[in-house]
Amino acid sequence: MTTATGSSPESFDLQGLRKDSWRRRDIFNIVMTGLSGLCMILTLIPLALVLAYVLIQGAGSFSPALFFELPPPPGLDGGGIANAILGTLIVVAIATVIAVPFGVMAAVYLSEFSQDGQVAKWVRFFTNVLSGVPSIISGVFVYALLVKTGLTGYSAVAGGVALAVLMLPTIIRTTDEALNIIPQEIRWAAVGVGASRYQTVLQIVLPAAVPSILTGVTLAIARAAGETAPLMFTALFSQFWPNGIMQPIATLSVLVYNFAIVPFEPQQELAWAGSLILVLLVLVTSITARVVTSRKTF
Repeated sequence: MTTATGSSPESFDLQGLRKDSWRRRDIFNIVMTGLSGLCMILTLIPLALVLAYVLIQGAGSFSPALFFELPPPPGLDGGGIANAILGTLIVVAIATVIAVPFGVMAAVYLSEFSQDGQVAKWVRFFTNVLSGVPSIISGVFVYALLVKTGLTGYSAVAGGVALAVLMLPTIIRTTDEALNIIPQEIRWAAVGVGASRYQTVLQIVLPAAVPSILTGVTLAIARAAGETAPLMFTALFSQFWPNGIMQPIATLSVLVYNFAIVPFEPQQELAWAGSLILVLLVLVTSITARVVTSRKTF
């Protein structure tokens, strides 16, 4: 039996079921989208509060003296944290010089020259383990290796080595992934025109992966710049200008720790200013990484 329109009642029921199904899916999508947005907001709120609080507390101490003068004696006003800013740049530069070549070469071996898949698998596994090791362990390790043995003593070099240990996993993993996403056809084409394996890697594959490699390097630098515990065991601290890379040296993270726990308000204000500079440094490196990744390799 059919209706006046020529359709059976079963067809109307089927259409109604389909409409109900689509309606339930739409409601489910709306609810889940709302929950995702709420979780995103809840994640951003602590970050925004931290940034706002550091900005409010530290912006008042910004002045030219902050970037050009030494810290004042305890309890006295004025002065700056220029030695800590310079010391941070020196220590991070040493760490970068050490970590980048070793990290990139290790990743090149894993991606391009590792004939035994098991070796590469275990190296990647231990790299992931190293990335999860607490930073203080890195400081204690370098302290026992270089400081306690007297090879370097408390120095910028020891601090740079400790930070390099922390930077290595990030550089290795990002470089390894960057090399793996280069199409295999690129390598075949280079070999097809007579290039050796080393020429292919050095002149074709690595240049193509440079944007992603730089991203890993900038992220590793951002992490290293904010570390405190490793530097307390290795670089120690100094109230004066850096006097060579084989001497104790001031860094922003250790300065913030030292000045934040003293009962003198001028030093506490400098600690907040140092915190703001560290946050800005991490922000700049993160933005740099985003800009670099905007260049698509393929």
